[in-house]
Amino acid sequence: MKKSMKKLLSLAMAIALAASLTACGSGKTSETTAAGEKAASGESSGAAASGEGSFKIGGIGPITGSTAIYGQAVMRGAELAIEEINADGGINGAQIVYNFQDDENDTEKAVNAYNTLKDWGMQMLVGTVTSAPCIAVGAESSNDNIFQLTPSGSAVDCAKFENQFRVCFSDPNQGAASAQYIGENKLATKVAIIYDSSDVYSSGIHDKFLSEAANQGIEIVSDEAFTADNNTNFSVQLQKAQDSGAELVFLPIYYSQAALILAQAKQMGYEPQFFGCDGLDGLLTVENFDTSLAENVMLLTPFAADAKDELTQKFVTTFKEKYGETPNQFAADGYDAVYAIKAAAEKAAITADMDASAICDALKTSMTEISVNGLTGENMKWSKDGEPDKAPKAVKIVNGVYTAM
Repeated sequence: MKKSMKKLLSLAMAIALAASLTACGSGKTSETTAAGEKAASGESSGAAASGEGSFKIGGIGPITGSTAIYGQAVMRGAELAIEEINADGGINGAQIVYNFQDDENDTEKAVNAYNTLKDWGMQMLVGTVTSAPCIAVGAESSNDNIFQLTPSGSAVDCAKFENQFRVCFSDPNQGAASAQYIGENKLATKVAIIYDSSDVYSSGIHDKFLSEAANQGIEIVSDEAFTADNNTNFSVQLQKAQDSGAELVFLPIYYSQAALILAQAKQMGYEPQFFGCDGLDGLLTVENFDTSLAENVMLLTPFAADAKDELTQKFVTTFKEKYGETPNQFAADGYDAVYAIKAAAEKAAITADMDASAICDALKTSMTEISVNGLTGENMKWSKDGEPDKAPKAVKIVNGVYTAM
């Protein structure tokens, strides 16, 4: 009697979930069933929809709004990994059900998305995609003891709690790695910086770059900031960089502002080298942007779609066939995040009938015991503080495509 009632309740919950997701619209959520099918509207049926005997992995990120390029990429990269894993037998014999919620890069909406996923029965979270929502959700997931692996949340506090890990480098690590890359490869000795002092991502990279530059024989000849309230005219910052004799301009900012800087530098006749971090990934997709202006722009990123290794080529080919576009670093981060969870889950021998807290306790330990060969790094390992250990890489834009350096 109890088993029968339990099944009826499970079915009722699945129907209610499908109805609520359908009401949100096809652009707001994505669910991959245990059979590997995506139901963008949230409509699904049977055991796969209710998650019986399956691991429930949630995702959160912006799939609408100004930063949708990041969230869509992570969602699709993770989705692709889940489909591969399910086709290969799942995790410890159990399939994966995937449910991705849109947060529009808004902290309040991210917390609401988290609560939606928790009510759904989420056991592990791949997210969130951007830093501020990740920090907000981290406070909730820590209280609930739900395992959280962010593919791309780079702010320091995105890995603040014991249940939080990340695939990408933290902002300080990106700053230090950028200075090291520029110095070790002798790209320039005189460097100017243009950064967003109102943004935690940009400021975090900027501060660590400054401290590491001296160790690399780099002279900071100009250091100019802008804010979110004044981020369209960069003539003053560029003029100071030019007057200082900077050979390279470091841009620890997002691609939308970088596109304006490149266009305005061209108008001034100023042609230094430009070097950025993962926030510049997306530069070639800016609407009405002359991509020739990005020629030879360099950025620190762990993934290049033109890399010749077998894993990258397979991923790029499959991604293009499925989604009709070339994957960026964020797609690779999402893909690697899911495979990291798989490796940690298998190391800990967790099962789908375990509750989220028990799974979290197991993964906290096993994440520090695994090594993953992924798209964004070879032999990736994680420390107890949630940080990845992998070699930094950089790419250069050549003829309108990212090229490994």
